[in-house]
Amino acid sequence: MKASIGNEKRVIVVFWKKRVDSPFEVFSNLKNFCLSYIQFNYNTLSNYLSKAKIPYENEDVRIERKSIIAKPKLISTKVRAIAPVLRQVQMKNADDEQHDLEYWLSKSLKERAAAVTFIISQSLAKGQRMDKTKLIRRKISR
Repeated sequence: MKASIGNEKRVIVVFWKKRVDSPFEVFSNLKNFCLSYIQFNYNTLSNYLSKAKIPYENEDVRIERKSIIAKPKLISTKVRAIAPVLRQVQMKNADDEQHDLEYWLSKSLKERAAAVTFIISQSLAKGQRMDKTKLIRRKISR
């Protein structure tokens, strides 16, 4: 809750535990509730329902003081988890070949082989197999 509770409007919410037809009632203030149900003492309920206290509860009823939400709640904005990557340079100064080479050399041999296989598989038709006649098989050391 906010620190400025004095500006908030509050209501009395009554939950009748043994009523099936209408278990909830809402009153604009505690005085109206106590005038409607004379078996409840205003001072006792006021002590229970003051700002820092707990709701009043017995075997028949639970009485709480709740704030009215008059405006939409502001959702806290989270910092983006994914930051967009952007490198803006002129095409003649881009030097993408060098950046690409540095990127792929930073990957392991298995990751590079998997990427090449994936790229080739995207260009193949359904059911077509990769031509492996030009491949040289070498054992990959870990």
